[in-house]
Amino acid sequence: MTQAPAAPKAVRRRHDREIIALAVPAFGALVAEPLFVMADSAIVGHLGTAQLAGLGIAAALLTTAVSVFVFLAYATTAAVARRVGAGDLQAAIRQGMDGIWLALLLGAVVIAVVLPTAPALVDLFGASDTAAPYAITYLRISALGIPAMLIVLAATGVLRGLQDTKTPLYVAIGGFVANGVLNVGLVYGADLGIAGSAWGTVIAQFGMAAIYLVVVVRGARRHGASLRPDAAGIRACAQAGAPLLVRTLSLRAILMIATAVAARLGDADVAAHQIVLSLWSLLAFALDAIAIAGQAIIGRYLGADDADGARAVCRRMVQWGIASGIVLGLLVVLARPVLIPLFTGDAAVEDAALPALVVIALAQPICGIVFVLDGVLMGAGDGPYLAWAMIATLAVFTPVALLVPTFGGGLTALWGAMTLMMTVRMLTLWLRSRSGRWIVTGATR
Repeated sequence: MTQAPAAPKAVRRRHDREIIALAVPAFGALVAEPLFVMADSAIVGHLGTAQLAGLGIAAALLTTAVSVFVFLAYATTAAVARRVGAGDLQAAIRQGMDGIWLALLLGAVVIAVVLPTAPALVDLFGASDTAAPYAITYLRISALGIPAMLIVLAATGVLRGLQDTKTPLYVAIGGFVANGVLNVGLVYGADLGIAGSAWGTVIAQFGMAAIYLVVVVRGARRHGASLRPDAAGIRACAQAGAPLLVRTLSLRAILMIATAVAARLGDADVAAHQIVLSLWSLLAFALDAIAIAGQAIIGRYLGADDADGARAVCRRMVQWGIASGIVLGLLVVLARPVLIPLFTGDAAVEDAALPALVVIALAQPICGIVFVLDGVLMGAGDGPYLAWAMIATLAVFTPVALLVPTFGGGLTALWGAMTLMMTVRMLTLWLRSRSGRWIVTGATR
């Protein structure tokens, strides 16, 4: 990062309050999201193994489809926050509406693709003859909720840009409760089986989208912002999101390659990999909450033409990332003997997972820096650099990971390669932040 005078204690305390106020509710909302799938799994699991297997395949496809469009939240947060910093709330909400309209259009496209290709997609995942019908049923029904899911992403970005992470938390909690109640009622009460679980989730998702739209529309009316679709604005949102789409696809490719390599190591290793990856993802939620705060705060400072403030808060968030990473790493080490038995009683799986957990524990401070700087550069609208940096990271990681089965080391070596991947990301992000080229002030980048 570009060097700046040390911030006075009062300024650091103000930054800390801003980070905590945004990060804590953001963490709660992030954790609530995977609980949807967990609740569905718990309810459908009692129907039978084939139904649960079908749900697992369909959920993996849906999660991938939605995660690809996470740029709707990230790009919208940065753009809206800039306009908030510039003091133009009308333009901020107008920008947010463009993102929501883009989400609706993308959702319609995804439905048009998924409905006719659902059987082929399920077959691509290697579903058994008994699980495939359930996977197709769940996928086709749940696909109808994708527009609502994408609207939720975009609207969440609007509120984050407006420095509000509490409303997304409340909506996520309400959606989780509604999803559980609806699923139980439709699966067992109405005897709809796995279709009932899918319909319950779709209804909950549209309910969440409706609440978000009410909040955003009220804000638009209060500040005189137009609600009509604007072709130029929607096109600008798509252009801003395209580099983040490349970044996300590159990251998904890294995770898929890691899983493919683990599968070549043997059943015990791939089972242990799934456990370690699940825990790694959980830790990522905590660090991503700080990154979300970074997106909102950095965008606001740059929109207010306060380059020094942006540098100072960036430096403070990096300190938060490092400290959080150290704490999370220590927690993993201390809880290691307890964590693995929660997932498996297989001694071979435990033996493979335990040393890999040590590796991810040691890597957490690096992850903390990566997540924070990723959020900072997203908040600055520095998407093209993030895209190229992730492509470079993918290029470094792929050959190293593919050589793991050849040179041995098992799952521990694979997670060593994952740590190398995070280290490369840290270096590329640190070099960018230090250069200061991400600092572009004004209501637009």
